Amino acid sequence: MVAYSALTDLAAVESALDECDRLGRFTFLEKYGFGEARDYFLVTDGGHYDSKAIFGVAWGYQHGTPLTNDEFVGGKNGAAGRLSQLGYTIEGLEPRGGRLSFDAFEAALNAFQPPVENITMI
Repeated sequence: MVAYSALTDLAAVESALDECDRLGRFTFLEKYGFGEARDYFLVTDGGHYDSKAIFGVAWGYQHGTPLTNDEFVGGKNGAAGRLSQLGYTIEGLEPRGGRLSFDAFEAALNAFQPPVENITMI
């Protein structure tokens, strides 16, 4: 099992990002055996990157051998979560659309349309 906290070198992450930019997304993913991200993307001014692939390649820059796709998980409790802890913006960790707010309670009721029998309890 990978100790996600063992990825500590921001320069390693930046090297992985640079390599992805140099090779292009699909060549980068193919070279290291990763699929396209579905949920978690590392976001920089340069674009959106597949967070699991970046983590695995960054691991290689720091520790000598990149991780393969099946050696670790990429979700919020894995690669994406660790990259976030290192200070990177990860799209997908927060619920899509963010928090909803309404000017009036009635507007919230209209938006969520709870069952009529629950209105008195609400």
